[in-house]
Amino acid sequence: MAETIPMLRVGIDVGGTFTDFLAVRALENGAVEFLLHKVPSTPEAPERAVLAGLEAMGISGEAMQIVHGSTVATNALLERKGARTAFVTNRGFADLLTLARQTRPHLYALEFEPVPPPVPAGLCLETGGRVGADGATIEPLTGQDLAELRAQLRELQVEAVAINLLFAFLDPSHEQAIEAALRKALPGVFVSRSSRVLPEYKEYERGVAVWLNASLGPLASGYLRRLEQGLGRLAPASSLQVMQSSGETISAASAADSAVNLLLSGPAGGLAAVQYLGRQLGEPKLLSFDMGGTSTDVALLDGAVGITSEGQLGDFPVAVPMVDMHTIGAGGGSIAHVDSGGMLRVGPTSAGAEPGPACYGKGGVDATVTDANLLLGRLPAGAPLAGGLALDAGLAHRAVGELAGRIGLDIEATARGIVSIANEHMVEAIRRISVNRGFDPAEFLLVSFGGAGGLHVCALAEALGVRRALAPAHAGVLSALGMAVADQGRQFSRTLQRSAASDPTEQINEAYRELLGRAAAEFAAEGLDAAAMRTRQAVDVRYVGQSSVLQVPWSDWPETLARFHDLHRRRYGYALETRAEAVNVRLRAWFPSPSFDLPTRQQAPGKTRARRLPGELAAGESLTGPAVIAEYASTTWVAESWRARRDAFGNVLLEQCVKNGKL
Repeated sequence: MAETIPMLRVGIDVGGTFTDFLAVRALENGAVEFLLHKVPSTPEAPERAVLAGLEAMGISGEAMQIVHGSTVATNALLERKGARTAFVTNRGFADLLTLARQTRPHLYALEFEPVPPPVPAGLCLETGGRVGADGATIEPLTGQDLAELRAQLRELQVEAVAINLLFAFLDPSHEQAIEAALRKALPGVFVSRSSRVLPEYKEYERGVAVWLNASLGPLASGYLRRLEQGLGRLAPASSLQVMQSSGETISAASAADSAVNLLLSGPAGGLAAVQYLGRQLGEPKLLSFDMGGTSTDVALLDGAVGITSEGQLGDFPVAVPMVDMHTIGAGGGSIAHVDSGGMLRVGPTSAGAEPGPACYGKGGVDATVTDANLLLGRLPAGAPLAGGLALDAGLAHRAVGELAGRIGLDIEATARGIVSIANEHMVEAIRRISVNRGFDPAEFLLVSFGGAGGLHVCALAEALGVRRALAPAHAGVLSALGMAVADQGRQFSRTLQRSAASDPTEQINEAYRELLGRAAAEFAAEGLDAAAMRTRQAVDVRYVGQSSVLQVPWSDWPETLARFHDLHRRRYGYALETRAEAVNVRLRAWFPSPSFDLPTRQQAPGKTRARRLPGELAAGESLTGPAVIAEYASTTWVAESWRARRDAFGNVLLEQCVKNGKL
């Protein structure tokens, strides 16, 4: 039996359509029980759904450790609703963010729509304090520079300031001086510097990271402040942690200063849960497929969750560490429409939480993937769902029927077309993170979760050549489970100053000593004992002359170099004899969360039903499709030629049947 939790631990995932809750309670016999809940999200004030859900669960009076994943920062970025932010850089570089990388969005398009710059020209300010590539000061930062900067910012009446000086990762002193001066002169203005947010090379990516942190900071900190105030009234014995994009949790106070690290907060929780589930079941090779109401997130886990520093959200690169996943606009609420050429399309626009799919009966009139699944008999019409919803087949029939009339097909064929198109979008996304990287999907177990994932898992597995799949117990709130099992920690990094040494071991070890000191200091400020801290080291390596890097576990230079060659060969099909160099050092520092074994099958809110089979699908029982397994917060469609079996933990194991020696 694994170590049990000391108190009620609650994972909360705020999605675009629903807010999910999963509480883990320790029992007297050393086992645990799960308490599940789901409420419609309140995008205009996300904390309202969080507080309402906790109150509805009846646990607000207990001592709780709350771990929360939020979409506040993500939505603000995608909708361009960040705070009014000034961008401060060196003289001659005010256009740094506007010029970007000059990458064309479409390879063969000679003309394309201009993209508005992240920061308007009038808010891009220049000052002194320039450092060269060798770390030496080229231009000093003077008192007059600081005075002029203060005056400009007062006149501009900004809400936030992003400081991004050249080569500040080698010498942060000028950025630190500007930060100190502005915090004193402009109280109430959110100030962020690149040498803290992302002390790495590539001035554009570093500039985007610090701009995102500054522009999203006031929104994230305001939201977390309101949430903590609400929790103080509702659950005064609770503590609050926030999930980061890298999969570790961080205190709410620290998260308020690190908004850029929260952009994949919710999806990171899903991957934490999938990894935890894989360990419990002895399945290290997993393809993760999370389909919610608005989007689908896919990822590949080959023993561990992949971390990347080359992420992309919207139009911007996000170079801070985040889980390596691919996101597309395909969810249960994705709207089907006819394009100008008369072709049926699905997404990326979603009906969201309000008004939602037509069958929700909340005012939606557009046909969605959920409406199509309902008409095809893959969702339980009329049955109460999470959040008190009941699906109305008549409204779905009307919405899909209107679309069917426009394309000249009957309603069933149109519904099948909607589902097929959505499936193709998701299959392509999974191929990107598997086949395109040299992995064979057939070697992996496909894990589907999210409210809509189980409806599509068999079709996706067949298209990918995957014979085994899994619909986890509590699949509709699995990301909330990931919050509850996530470790507390964070990722640190630093670019190395270029060296002529053929073996950079000493330089790398010195950088790690610096990062370890920073980690210990930051955790100590949160009341954590650095003696209990665990660490993992990695190095970004590339061949001399390359611009891209591969992240490799660090031990010593010869072994790390051998790993780099092997990884390069696997990723790109070849390795070179050219000299390789270390570029960045990375440190993951964390404190393991209290562990526990998965509870065995228990009755969750709302009965589990298996249609086309008498009674419930109990542990150890199996059925052959076509069939529908309906549970609280999720539904699994068992397609024809697929067999489903429930294990002792309540997971539904899916396997393609063999008939006459053929699949």
